[in-house]
Amino acid sequence: MRTSPVPLRLLLGLGEGDDPILWGRVRATQLFCGRQLALVLLAANLIAAALVMQLFAGQLPLPWLIGWGMTVALAAAVVTLRRLRTAHFEEGHASLAQLRGTGVEGIVLATVWSIAPLWFGAQAAPDTLLPLWTVLCVLMTAAAVAMASLVLGALSFVLGLALAMAVPLVLQQSYLAAAATLLFAGLLTAACISRARTLVLLRGSELSLSDRDETVSLLLGEYQEGGSDWLWQTDTQRRLVNVTPRFAAALGRSTAELEGMPLFQALAGPAWESGDFSAGLRLLAEKLKHRDSIRHLSLPVVIAGEERWWEISASPRIDDRGIFAGFRGVGSDVTEQRASVDKINRMARFDALTGLPNRLLVNEALAKALAEAEKWGTRAAFMMIDLDRFKAVNDTLGHPIGDRLLGRVSERLNQLITDNELIGRLGGDEFAVVINDATEASRITRLAQTIIDTLSRPYEVDQHTLYIGASIGVACSPRDGRTAETLIRSADLALYRSKDAGGGVFHAYEPQLHVEAEERRVLEIALRQALEKGELHLEYQPVVDAAGERLTGFEALLRWRSAEFGLVPPTKFIPLAEETRLIGPIGEWVVRTACEEAARWPGDTRVAVNVSPEQLHNPEFVTVVAQALATSALAPHRLELEVTESVFIKEGAQAATVLQRVLDLGVRLSLDDFGTGYSSLGYLSRTRFSSIKIDRSFVQAASQGTREAVAIIRAVVALANSLDLATIAEGVETAEELAMVRELGCSRVQGYFYGRPLPVDEARAVAVRSRSASRAA
Repeated sequence: MRTSPVPLRLLLGLGEGDDPILWGRVRATQLFCGRQLALVLLAANLIAAALVMQLFAGQLPLPWLIGWGMTVALAAAVVTLRRLRTAHFEEGHASLAQLRGTGVEGIVLATVWSIAPLWFGAQAAPDTLLPLWTVLCVLMTAAAVAMASLVLGALSFVLGLALAMAVPLVLQQSYLAAAATLLFAGLLTAACISRARTLVLLRGSELSLSDRDETVSLLLGEYQEGGSDWLWQTDTQRRLVNVTPRFAAALGRSTAELEGMPLFQALAGPAWESGDFSAGLRLLAEKLKHRDSIRHLSLPVVIAGEERWWEISASPRIDDRGIFAGFRGVGSDVTEQRASVDKINRMARFDALTGLPNRLLVNEALAKALAEAEKWGTRAAFMMIDLDRFKAVNDTLGHPIGDRLLGRVSERLNQLITDNELIGRLGGDEFAVVINDATEASRITRLAQTIIDTLSRPYEVDQHTLYIGASIGVACSPRDGRTAETLIRSADLALYRSKDAGGGVFHAYEPQLHVEAEERRVLEIALRQALEKGELHLEYQPVVDAAGERLTGFEALLRWRSAEFGLVPPTKFIPLAEETRLIGPIGEWVVRTACEEAARWPGDTRVAVNVSPEQLHNPEFVTVVAQALATSALAPHRLELEVTESVFIKEGAQAATVLQRVLDLGVRLSLDDFGTGYSSLGYLSRTRFSSIKIDRSFVQAASQGTREAVAIIRAVVALANSLDLATIAEGVETAEELAMVRELGCSRVQGYFYGRPLPVDEARAVAVRSRSASRAA
C-alpha cells in the first residue's frame, strides 16, 4: 500500500490499483463503512422530505407532495437496503462494478431531490426558497458524512443536487447565491474525498500489517521445523527449560541432559571445569546477570572437540504480572560465515600478488603505531619505497615477468623485517614500511640503506638477469606528522626528493620539502592556465655549420613568462609539465608553432624541437606531427625532433614504435645529450638518427684540457662518422671552443658564440640574411 495520496480514480472505482487483491479488499472496506451509516442516510432523507412537504403544504397540491414524498422514501429505502446487504464485505473482496454501483444510487437520490428546487421552488412563494435551500444544504451535509467512504455515490448526489439548486438561482439572477451553493458543494466534496483517502490509507496499512503478521507466523513455523537456527529458553535462575531437539542436536547432547542445566555451563563445554572462558562467554554471563538484551553476540563453542562459532541473541521474558521470567533467544552456527568473513577481510587487507599487507592494512597499522607512540611518548616512522627502473622491465619483458619480479622483491623485503616493522605493498612498484618504535634514528638509517642495497642486487627471473634499484622517503612522528595521512604525505615528499636525486638513495622529510611541494602546486596551477593565457612562447637558437659557418637551422626553445611568477626557467617548469602530464598539450603547441614559423624561413633552414619521453608514450603523437606539417606546409625534412637517451630507458619498445612512425613521415631525428645517460649502441644502430648532439658539459670540460672529455668527443665523432651521422657540439661560447670542436671533427655548432636564443622576429631576420648571404656567395 503506498503512503503517497491515493489517486482519485481508485477512490471512485474508475481504475484498478497496482495490487488488484489488496485493492479488492480496500473496496470491500469502503462498502462496509457505507453500510454502517446507511440508516443515518435514510433518516436524513425522510426528515428532509417531511420538512419540505410541510414547507410547501398549502402552496402546492397535496397529491403532488405525497407522491414526491413517497418517491423519496422509496429511493432512500432501496439505497439503504443495498447498503445493509454489504455485511459480507467486511473481510472480503469487492469488484470495481460493485463500487461503481454506488454512483447510480447517488444519481437516483439526486434526481428525486432535484424536483424540490426545480419544480416546487418555481411554483411556491419566494419566501420559501431560503428555508428550502437550508434544508437541502443540511441534507447534502448528512449525505456527505454518511457516504464519505463511497466517494462516487457521495459526489453524484452532492454535485447533482447542488447543480439543481443553482439552476433556478441563476435563472432568478441570484448569481451570488448560486455560486455559494456550488462552493458549499465543492467544500463537501473535498472533505468527502479527504476522509475517504484517510480511510483507505488506514485500511491499507491494517491489511499490510495483517499480511506481514501472517507471513511472520508462517516463517517462524518453518524456522522452528526446518531452519538452520534454533530457539532456547531459560528460567529465572538462567537454567535451560523447554529445550528444543535442534538446540540439543547443535550441542551434541540430549534434551533430557540439557533440561535444567545452566545455559553458561552448556555453552562453556570443557572450559566449565578449567575456568578458561572466552571473552564472548564472559560478556554473555554479564548480560544474563544484569538481565540485558543480547544482540548478535559471537562466542566460541567446543562441540565434540571441535571449535565452532555461535551467534546468540535474546531478550528478557516478562510474565503477565510484569515479573522477570527468564530469557528467550535464538542461536545459530556462524562458523562457515565467519571463515568467509575472515577470508574476505584478508583479501581486503592483503595484496593478492605478493601476499604482503596492502594499502588499507598499512594505513591501519600506521594509525595504530602512531596511537601507541603518542600513548607511551615514543616515535613511529613510515618509509615509502619506490622501485627504480621497474617500468623498463614491464615494458620490455612484459607484465608477467614484472609480476614475478615484484614477488622476488617482496621476498627480500620480508627477510629484512622484524617484529618492530610491517612491510606492505601500496600498489604498482610502491612498497611501505611501518616502524612501530623509531626511537633509535640510526637504526632507521641502517634499515633504509639495507633495503636499497638488498633490492639493488641482481634478480634471476625466467632466465633473465634483471637490475633494478630502490628510492626511499622516510618520515618520523611526531616531528613530521601526528596522523597517518600527514606522515604518509611527508614520506611521499621525501621519496620525491630521492627520485629527483636520481634514485638509489633515501631522504628523510624536511619542512623545506613541504614548502617546495606547495610552490610546485601553485606553479602547476599557473602552468595549467599558461597555454590558454598565451604566456608560453618560443625562442630560436642558431645552429651553424662548423666548417663554413653557414646557418643550417634553429633549435626551438620553450619559454614561459608568467604574469604571476615572471620568467620561469625551463629547468623548473618542463619537469613539472612532464610530471603532471601537461607536456602533451604543451608539446603539441610547440610542434605546431615551430612548424608554422619555420615555414616562413627561406630555403631549407631547419627547425629542431625537443620531444619529451611522455609525448612518445602517446601513439597519437604521430598524428600531432603529421597535422602540424600538413597545416604549415613545411617540408618534413626541415623538421628535426630531438630526443634524449632516457626515452629508450623509460619508454622502451613503445617509444621506438612511435619514433619509427614519425621517421616514416620524412622527419629527421637527433639524439640529444649523448653520453650523459645510459649510452647504448643498440638503440643507436636500430633507430634512424640523422645527428648526435654532444652535451655542453663535454665541450666545456674539453676546452679546459680534460683528457677524458676530449677522448669522449673524439669517440662520439668517430662513431657518428661510421654511422653517417652529423655531430652537433652544444654550448660553444668562445672562439677557442669553436676551434677545438672543429679540430675534433664536429660538423655543426650551437652556442652563445653564434647567438643566444632569439625572439621570433630576430630569428626570422637572421634566416633571411643568411639566405641572402648564401646567394651572394
